[in-house]
Amino acid sequence: MKRIIGLMSGTSLDGIDAALIETDGERIARFGPGETQPYSDSDRATLQDAVDRALAWGFDGDRPCFDAAERVLTLRHSLAVQRVLDAAGLAASDIDLVGFHGQTVLHKAPSGGHVGQTLQIGDGPALAAATGIAVVHDFRSADMEKGGQGAPLATLYHDALARQSDIDRPLAVLNLGGVANVTWLTATADPVAFDTGPANGLIDAWCAREVGEAFDRNGQLAARGQVVPAALDQLLAHPFFALVPPKSLDRWDFTLDPVAGLSPEDGAATLTAFTARTVADALAALGQPLRLLVTGGGRHNPTLMRALGDACGVTPEPVEAVGWRGDLLEAEAFAWLAARVEAGLPTSLPSTTGASGPVSGGRISRPD
Repeated sequence: MKRIIGLMSGTSLDGIDAALIETDGERIARFGPGETQPYSDSDRATLQDAVDRALAWGFDGDRPCFDAAERVLTLRHSLAVQRVLDAAGLAASDIDLVGFHGQTVLHKAPSGGHVGQTLQIGDGPALAAATGIAVVHDFRSADMEKGGQGAPLATLYHDALARQSDIDRPLAVLNLGGVANVTWLTATADPVAFDTGPANGLIDAWCAREVGEAFDRNGQLAARGQVVPAALDQLLAHPFFALVPPKSLDRWDFTLDPVAGLSPEDGAATLTAFTARTVADALAALGQPLRLLVTGGGRHNPTLMRALGDACGVTPEPVEAVGWRGDLLEAEAFAWLAARVEAGLPTSLPSTTGASGPVSGGRISRPD
């Protein structure tokens, strides 16, 4: 078993989740401490500037300079590693690997027979030098080179957790981050996974623009509003929903144009209903799960969770209901994936990303 610290920084740019687990890339022997380190306003502005540069670039022409953002990422991720070490009472020499997701600034899904492209900025060699620990990074590129979506990647970890927890199947595990993605687990077939549509990303952007808040705290804004059917229909008309899974999207593939002009409350209610409806449509195409377990920040939004239950016909449960750590699950996943990269085990399958075969994606940078 290896001691590995996993690191995750999501598209919401709110901070870094870091978690220690002991694993061989198949079983999880022990769950160690975890930490969440928020970004400062200055950090977030630097990272948002990197996202804006990437969106303007669009993989066309010379790549922009992301040095400032990568310096922020190296510093903050090395501090997150140290916080976990301190909490565990361990030294860097006690850790075998760090799984470093980096910061997604641009994602372009495969289309029209062309392979997709994705960019998670973050300097793996610099982080290895800063921490003194070998770093596994660039998890997504190899999958996309084999025709895959490059996402979602936590699917096989969900499968391992569910097996270890002995949870009955069919089981759906829903991640409500900036984008929503679902893992579908049955007793006999390979796991299936894909992005279902926006989750918190549009709601957060709406709240920031309309009421100056980073998110809809406890779903209170949406709870005071009414769903506007015409705006919801316009959101649902996006061509992404006509695509057959596996499929993925960039948080920035959708805009707030369909809800422009609505009151803050009605816009939030409509966007919340949009997330719930697209998850329900995705599940309907898969089957009826015995349980719907929810991870990601969206599980803290009671208005969204109620809307999911109404739309899906099954009561959504936070993953804590089965003893999983929802705030640390993706960080744990990238620790587990790091072990698989080192062991040469698959990190994605054709059924989870659409790649032409199983892929063990990721590069290892070791400290000098």
